[in-house]
Order: sequence, then C-alpha cells, then structure tokens
Amino acid sequence: MTTVVERSRVLSALDRVRDPELDEPITTLGFVASCHVSAAGDVAVRLRLPTYFCAANFAFLMVADAYDVLAALPEIRSVDVVLEDHFAGAQINAGVAARAGFVASFDGEAAAELDELRRTFVTKAMLAGTDQVCRPLIASGTDPASLAALTLGDVPESPELDRLRRRRTELGLPVDDTSPLLIDPATGGPVEAAGAPKYLGFARLTRTGIEANTGICRGMLSHRYPEEEQG
Repeated sequence: MTTVVERSRVLSALDRVRDPELDEPITTLGFVASCHVSAAGDVAVRLRLPTYFCAANFAFLMVADAYDVLAALPEIRSVDVVLEDHFAGAQINAGVAARAGFVASFDGEAAAELDELRRTFVTKAMLAGTDQVCRPLIASGTDPASLAALTLGDVPESPELDRLRRRRTELGLPVDDTSPLLIDPATGGPVEAAGAPKYLGFARLTRTGIEANTGICRGMLSHRYPEEEQG
C-alpha cells in the first residue's frame, strides 16, 4: 500500500470523529490542521480548535477519538495526535498518548469520565436529526399527531434518515422499520400524539441551537486561522 492510499485511509478514519457538541466531523469543520503519513505507516495528526479556551472535556473527546480510530487501522505502525494552541493541550496530549483517561489526565480536576457527556450530546444529535427528518413531512402537510403514528419504515429514505438511524443506534434505541419515528431517548418508548407538538418543538430548538453553534465555531476558526484553508 502506498503512502497516498494510507493518507486517504487516515483522513477517511478521521471523518468518523465528530465534535460532540456540533455533531459534525472534525475534518469538515476544519479542525484537522495537518495529517502526515510516512511510507512506514507512522501517522502524525495535528488538531486545532476555534478558540484557545474551547472546553477541555470536548477537546479531550476529539483527540482521544482521533487516536482510537487511527490506532485501529491495521496498516498503521504508530499514531501521534496532538492538539495545538489550546490551554489544556499539554494535559490532553499526554493523557491521550498514555491512554490514561480523562480523570487521570486531569488529576484532581475531573470527577468522572466522559461517557455520560458523550451520551448527552448524542441524544441532542438524535433530537436534531428527528427534526431534520420531520420538517419535510410537516411541510408537506403531515400534522404532529400523525407523525406520532409513523414508523421509521413509513419515512422516505434519505441521508437525514440514515443519520438519525446511526444516532439512535449509538444510544441503543430501536432502528428497525417498525420502530416509532418519534421516540423518547430516555425510555425508548414512543411519543404519544398529545405530546408530539412539544416534542417536535424541542427537537427543532435543539437543531437550531446546534446549527447556530456550528456557524459560530466556523467563524471563530476562520478568524483565528485566516490564511489557512478550512475543512
């Protein structure tokens, strides 16, 4: 395998790493500053974020996830992932390289690992995805109560529906065609018709919040690194 192919596989793997808050790949967000792959299969990736003070827990998740997806590639000999220009970069980089976990990396500062935080943001991504799937249905005249009666199999296939299925899978929620379209992420139970308007309103608010934050982060990253190509 040539270096060019290896680099393409590295970038493809990094496509699977998402900003937990924005639910977008770090590659399309422009968070990958550089990616070098040697002929022997040594990978060096440099990450950068929109601000110097981006939350340390979010940053840790992205650096750790980047390391994990690259280390899983069988043809890669070694992995070096470094977060640059960040207030907690030294702790994050050392902790990820040592596979120490978040608590050990921030000894005396962190009380728990980040599994619950990750689930919280995947839940928000699922709700936002539900709104993305439902908006065209509502625009075509389907009312909220009728949406509560639909299953995933009743909805036309689309990239948005595929994404929604993936987020529900991450949460351990049902994704087969007989599963309700509107589902409570906490219980896995269906949303009743009477509660559909409130549920859909919250889903829409969640989506707009994520999209607004994504726009802000893109703008700040572009301002911070104005002479570099983003994404």
